[in-house]
Amino acid sequence: MKWREKLHEVIYEADTPAGKLFDIILLIAIILSLILVMLDSVSSIHNKYINFFLTAEWIITILFTIEYFLRIICTNKPFKYIFSFYGIVDLLSTLPLYLSLILVGNSPLLTLRALRLLRVFRILKTTKYIGAGNRLAVAIRSSIPKIFVFLYSVIIVSFIVGTLMYLVEGPENGFTSIPISIYWTIVTLTTVGFGDIHPVTPLGQLIATFVMILGYGIIAVPTGIVGAEYATSKSEKRNNTQHCFNCGEKNHPDNAKVCHQCGYSLNKDK
Repeated sequence: MKWREKLHEVIYEADTPAGKLFDIILLIAIILSLILVMLDSVSSIHNKYINFFLTAEWIITILFTIEYFLRIICTNKPFKYIFSFYGIVDLLSTLPLYLSLILVGNSPLLTLRALRLLRVFRILKTTKYIGAGNRLAVAIRSSIPKIFVFLYSVIIVSFIVGTLMYLVEGPENGFTSIPISIYWTIVTLTTVGFGDIHPVTPLGQLIATFVMILGYGIIAVPTGIVGAEYATSKSEKRNNTQHCFNCGEKNHPDNAKVCHQCGYSLNKDK
């Protein structure tokens, strides 16, 4: 196996001891960096250990910079990684300290590294949970048209009830305009109830009662739509951490020997 393929297996996969160790070290570095960022935001601690925080953060940033470039070097499709979700996250989580040499007061951007904790799923090999997450994503995408129709209906109800409340309550009771009345309707429908505006007249209170009851039903609708789509999902394919060196495809079934996208052999040394 060529050194680039071996490096690719270590960095992009978690099926080997070296790959697991790499991800664990990376995860520890991420957590340490986040802890440093949080502690550094405390003025008393920052003033006392400023040099320590700066040195530690530079060490971690250089580590992630090396990792970022290694990920680019060891793949045949570097731009696929660079413009992928994780590629953008990796870049954004590495840049802030370098930008601090030019800009001032951007240290909170370092918390973007929290997104990199998503890689913990590759370490723990929780493929069944990743598969469930993929099915949930498919269910949500399938539900979008129905949810849009539902939201359109909610907007219509909000406009009608808001206008009605403006006529019933009027400016003297806080409903100074139709937009304000629509705002009250939405707050009431979602059962938030800030209480900054409330009906005073008996008719207004009666309308508010119906809006509150309607709100409980409305909250359950999106959940039911997504739940129904999830229950009828036919996708039962389980995925592992196999990542094709040739094309970058990463959604492979368990025990896959070759990439289903390009036919390249996976894990040649196994």
